[in-house]
Amino acid sequence: MAPASAVYQRTWLVELVRQELDRARQRLRPSGGVPRQGGNAPSAGEVAQAVASELESLTRVAPTPVINATGVIIHTNLGRAPLSRAATQAAVQAAQGYTNLELDLDNGRRGSRQAHLQALLRQLTGAEAALVVNNNAAAVLLGLCALAAGKEVIVSRGEAVEIGGGFRIPDVLSQSGATLVDVGTTNRTYVRDYERAITANTGAFLKAHASNFRVEGFTAAVESKELVELGKQRGIPVLHDVGSGCLLPTEKYGLAHEPTPQEGITAGVGLVFFSGDKLLGGPQAGIVVGQRELVQRLERHPLARAVRIDKLSLASLTATLLHYLKGEAETEIPIWRMISTPADQVRRRARNWSRRLGGNTTVAQCQSAIGGGSLPGETLPSWALVIPTPTRRGDGPEAVLEQLRRCHPPVVARIEADRVLLDPRTVLPEEDAPLLRAVGAVLEGHNDTAGRSS
Repeated sequence: MAPASAVYQRTWLVELVRQELDRARQRLRPSGGVPRQGGNAPSAGEVAQAVASELESLTRVAPTPVINATGVIIHTNLGRAPLSRAATQAAVQAAQGYTNLELDLDNGRRGSRQAHLQALLRQLTGAEAALVVNNNAAAVLLGLCALAAGKEVIVSRGEAVEIGGGFRIPDVLSQSGATLVDVGTTNRTYVRDYERAITANTGAFLKAHASNFRVEGFTAAVESKELVELGKQRGIPVLHDVGSGCLLPTEKYGLAHEPTPQEGITAGVGLVFFSGDKLLGGPQAGIVVGQRELVQRLERHPLARAVRIDKLSLASLTATLLHYLKGEAETEIPIWRMISTPADQVRRRARNWSRRLGGNTTVAQCQSAIGGGSLPGETLPSWALVIPTPTRRGDGPEAVLEQLRRCHPPVVARIEADRVLLDPRTVLPEEDAPLLRAVGAVLEGHNDTAGRSS
């Protein structure tokens, strides 16, 4: 391996050394006139080692690929939905060379980066028009800015929610220049509540799907169709953030119903907003479908350029949507392959892992979560590999998780009832070999520790 000085700029390496020496001085510097305890100046070798560690950390390509063995299918901390092979290849092709991103090949003039994607979305959802931006938060903000700035937006009190990462409906309304008018109560809202709140300055009705929590019991909510009827009578558009972008019927897989964009369009909603990287199974994107006149107002708004989708996401989203058009979402889109996999098939895979690993590993029933702000509380029956947890030297379940995360590639598992579980449902087929190598190395380390302790 070439020395660092032959690979990286010398001035940068010198700066790293200076920073490490400064940290050493800080550790040794007296506090309140009294020298700090426990400190000798670091040797040259220790400084070099510290600089090497810092260099390795800074030059590591990020984000780092990991193996998701948690059983959480749409894991926000792990990047949400993994892309299909076709979507990945489409992004690579778009990245490696030039594309006709904004060139109409038929006439040689400037074209729209949205054109092909818009046609697919119209076909899949039945909408008159569509627009795609960089994420769903941006899509909702753009919609409110374009349609309701300076006006009032009526929202059910039970839907003035925080969806995640600090994305709060009241705050978004404030940023857009619209004024929030919340109606009803946390658990029960009726169409008459919306009607009573209408004024001459009402700009829109907004519905927001509670995508990461569930209210049960004594509840009532206004269906989109009811709100659309009221909106037609009073000339007020209905905007609906359905969240996950689910295009398939979730009931087919034993899950609760998840609102779909198609349902919103059929109900006559003016604009439907949803994410690209949740149950749609594509890249991060914010998708708007709905009435042509309303979508055009979003397209003309200055904010549209600031939040437009990039060419890599555009390419992979197009490839993802084509899977639905071809009727192959269950087999080609990873999250739908995971959702549709029967529990018996997951069990066979877990048992195969256990046979290959040995080491007192076992297989146990568990539940896989949908996750990622989709189908809150919904799980699928599953099976997991259980790793024995050493009891000596404080090596409990948390220590095992840390050891797995330090593998190459890192393996992310979960703890349940003080056991370390690895759920095959969320492990891609091509990841079996590296996962088994990682788990085998951790188990071997446990055996070595046990041997040295006996």
